[in-house]
Amino acid sequence: MGSVAGMTDLHGVRALVTGGTSGLGWAMAEALVLAGAQVVVTSRDRERARDAAERLGSSALGWSMDVREPDVVTTAVDEIYGELGGLDVLVCNAGVGMRTVNPRFLSQPQPFWEVAPDGFRNVVDTKLVGTFLVARAVVPRMLEGGGRVVVISMNVETMTRAGFVPYGPSGAAVEALARVMAADLASTSVRLNVLLPGGATATGMIPDEVSPDVRARLLDPAIMGPPIVWLASPEAADVHGERITASEFSSVPFRHRSSRRQ
Repeated sequence: MGSVAGMTDLHGVRALVTGGTSGLGWAMAEALVLAGAQVVVTSRDRERARDAAERLGSSALGWSMDVREPDVVTTAVDEIYGELGGLDVLVCNAGVGMRTVNPRFLSQPQPFWEVAPDGFRNVVDTKLVGTFLVARAVVPRMLEGGGRVVVISMNVETMTRAGFVPYGPSGAAVEALARVMAADLASTSVRLNVLLPGGATATGMIPDEVSPDVRARLLDPAIMGPPIVWLASPEAADVHGERITASEFSSVPFRHRSSRRQ
C-alpha cells in the first residue's frame, strides 16, 4: 500500500463503503481500516458483508444494504448511525459490471439494442440510483457537523466505449450526478470529490477469458488506497469538487491549490 496510507492516522474516523466486499470497494475499505478508521462495508448479501468485515478485522462491520431500494437504504443508514453514532466519510462505490449483461463483453461486444432491459436497469439502478439514494440518506446528517463524500467513477473512454451499454453510461451519469452534488454542497461543511482508478483493474468484473497480456496490464485495486485515505484525512479538508485519478495520484497538487485559495 502507498506511503500516504502508511503515514496517515485515521483513528476516530467512521466510514461507510458501499459495495465494499470485493474489488475496488474492498481495497478502499482495507486501506481505511489499516489507517485506523472504523469502516462499515455493505453488500446486498448479509453473509457476504459480515464475512468481509471479519476479514478486515475488529474495526470493520458488515451491513446488508440493497442500494437500489429507498426504504432499505434509509433503514440501513439509520442502523449504522445508531451503531457508530455518526459517519465522517461516505464512499459511494456499489456497482455491478458488464459481466452481468454480457459475460464475454471484451471478446464479443454486444450492441446496445441487444442489451436486455432488466440488465440495463440493474446496472444503472445500482451505480446511479444507488449513489443518489445513499448520499441522499447520509449527507443531510453530515451537514450538521461536516463530512466527506467520495463518488467512484471511471475513465471517460470507458463511458463511451462501443459495447459498454449500460456500464459506461452509468459511469457518465454518476459523474454528472457527483458534479451537481458538489455544486449543491459548495457552501456547506461537506466536501465531495470523484475518484477513479485510471484504467481497468484486476477485479471480478473482468472476464475470465482475457489474455495473459491483458491481465498483466490490469491495475491492482490497491491503487485506490492512498487517495481514499488522503481524502478521508485532515489534509484534504479543503478539497472539493475534484476529479482524482488514482493511477496519477499525488496530494501535492491539491495542497498547492488549497494554498492559492487561501
